[in-house]
Amino acid sequence: MKRSLIRKSVQVMRGYVPGEQPVEHGIIKLNTNENPYPPSPEVIKTLKRLDAAKLRLYPNPVSLKLRQRIAKLHGCKVENVFAGNGSDEILALCTKAFVENDGSIGYFNPSYSLYPVLADIRDVKKKPVELGGDFEWRMPSRYTCSLFYLTNPNAPTSILYPKSKVRNFCAGFDGVVLIDEAYVDFSREHCMDLALKFNNVLVLRTLSKSYSLAGLRAGYVVGSAQLIEALFKIKDSYNLDAITQQLALAALSDVRYMKANAARIKATRRRISKALASAGHKVYPSETNFLWVRPNGITAKQFFEQLRKNRILVRYFPGKRTGDYVRITVGTDREIDALLQAVSRFD
Repeated sequence: MKRSLIRKSVQVMRGYVPGEQPVEHGIIKLNTNENPYPPSPEVIKTLKRLDAAKLRLYPNPVSLKLRQRIAKLHGCKVENVFAGNGSDEILALCTKAFVENDGSIGYFNPSYSLYPVLADIRDVKKKPVELGGDFEWRMPSRYTCSLFYLTNPNAPTSILYPKSKVRNFCAGFDGVVLIDEAYVDFSREHCMDLALKFNNVLVLRTLSKSYSLAGLRAGYVVGSAQLIEALFKIKDSYNLDAITQQLALAALSDVRYMKANAARIKATRRRISKALASAGHKVYPSETNFLWVRPNGITAKQFFEQLRKNRILVRYFPGKRTGDYVRITVGTDREIDALLQAVSRFD
């Protein structure tokens, strides 16, 4: 019998399933938590000034200027910062740097669906922590794992867990805690200081959401010099291309623009939350750029399908924990008006 060319664990695993990216025009896309507004004008200026002739040269292998900007932004040293090809690259590198072959990876359930996929890629044990009936955080006693992905605010539930609880968890945990703050700029609280206080804590950020750069693939992580050094040892030789480094630097040099956009999104979030709740739908308190909603008088799948007939995409996650809910990205006011009008016409 011929030997399989593919690892057994890869043969049986299920890969990550991203949200639908429609090809046709005229679709209102509220399914992948993209920012509805363009990136900073500084990004556009930088893009126009790019010299294509310089693409024959390799980029800075450690993204030095970008990391210097990030360090200044968070009041730390450049040795405390790693920049990656989107936050997903950093998540994957952490599974290689901090998890032995007989180790384990923990995360909330439900949470970002890439986490169990990363554990399967490494072929290590998964140790999900089941959230409560209203998706509250209930940590089992004597829980241990090598690496824990603590998503805060959480996705897809949009819930923010108190910083005091996160701090206490990190202080008593033996493994590495990666606090995934993909949506933090839409939240009232952050945990960046914990990455500089505890030797076992990393805080991850992405430019995909609040900085309107999902198409660029840029993220970074802050933590102790020891943990950051481990990531540098195993990264690709030139993991962040020259264009991404320059555009990310431009975006992070215009934080004021990002905060103004985030404020617009939070205002729209309040409006849609109030409107859906008034119509009888259960809307969870959101600290993100999306809403987690249990529809009233219609199943979540029907809600999703009815909106799709109206050329509006939201996200539906089939499954025991998530099948009764839809996730709705906060779009422009015009897009949200169209969504609310469509919902009001549901039978």
